[in-house]
Amino acid sequence: MSVERSRSEQSSMQINGSNGTSMMLSSPSSLSPQSQSQSHQRLRLNPNTNHIPENYEDLPLDFNPCIFTSLERYLPLVDYMKEILARYHSPQGERIRVQKHREYRQKIIESYQPLHRELYSMNPETYFVPSFVEAINKNTEQMYTFEMLRKDFCDMLLSEVDNFEKWVTESNFKIMRPNSMNKYGAVLDDFGFETMLDKLMDDFVRPISKVFFHEVGGDTLDSHHGFVVEYGKDRDVDFGFHVDDSEVTLNVCLGEQFSGGDLYFRGIRCDKHVNTEYQPEESFHYSHVIGQAVGRHRYGARATRSGARINLLLWCRSSAFRELKKYQKEFSAWCGECQREKRERQRLSVAATKLQLLRRQGDNTAA
Repeated sequence: MSVERSRSEQSSMQINGSNGTSMMLSSPSSLSPQSQSQSHQRLRLNPNTNHIPENYEDLPLDFNPCIFTSLERYLPLVDYMKEILARYHSPQGERIRVQKHREYRQKIIESYQPLHRELYSMNPETYFVPSFVEAINKNTEQMYTFEMLRKDFCDMLLSEVDNFEKWVTESNFKIMRPNSMNKYGAVLDDFGFETMLDKLMDDFVRPISKVFFHEVGGDTLDSHHGFVVEYGKDRDVDFGFHVDDSEVTLNVCLGEQFSGGDLYFRGIRCDKHVNTEYQPEESFHYSHVIGQAVGRHRYGARATRSGARINLLLWCRSSAFRELKKYQKEFSAWCGECQREKRERQRLSVAATKLQLLRRQGDNTAA
């Protein structure tokens, strides 16, 4: 079974309202032209000894300042600066795309009147169940599926989304949907929730992810894509087997009355092994509970048989982890298939060594 990777509207959209793109993930050996064009951005193999680096002693850094000083000599700084300048001078550059998206959001925020303004700022005591707040404060390692949101917050957010959808219809405003695989739903960041969701990621998702998902950048999350999706009659019915465009995904059921829609998970994979089969121990099924959160890689949603189901999703991303992946050559510690290949290689190596020793013993006996 092949796995599609959902691409968010933020990374691939056009401001004319078209959806983003879906693409099949392939192994690093089949690089796209875009990937090949970005190869010059990688670190130099040999340092530039003529470069005079900056002094980082006076900055509050997480690492020794000497590391940053040394790293400068390995960076292709001229290439980086050329790319940055090209973005500002190219009419199709990144700056234009970002500016248009900013204008799109600003147009919505200026025209849309929120139904519940208190939703747009973070208030943990009002939003979360006490057990979740306590778990965050204790930095517990016991959570995977957990109670998170209060029922009244879920209801309030649902009514806010419904109010936004009514405004979209009445004003005949064409909005961008969350991704190319969901035809229904709304991007929360686009109508004022960006700051609140940033705080949700920084103060509540990261403390969990740095424990459970440290190996995939869980402690360096620095951007997000927040949205709601809708399933049911006259809406999306199911959601195919896929991988989110995120390092960590927070998926919370908001309501309403429904049956079906269970999630099924099939293990964690790197890009190279994203289409490989799963092992029995990697299979996990989850039935939605309102206010309860769950998160993992490679999953799908079964059909919602009746009623309406609405979920809040927060795709959390780590630019540092994505950059480091470019230089990874050995097996990923977090990929189930990589670990199986590693164990198999070790087994074959041990078997070959034993066979060689037995042959030597046989030769010595014959002599």
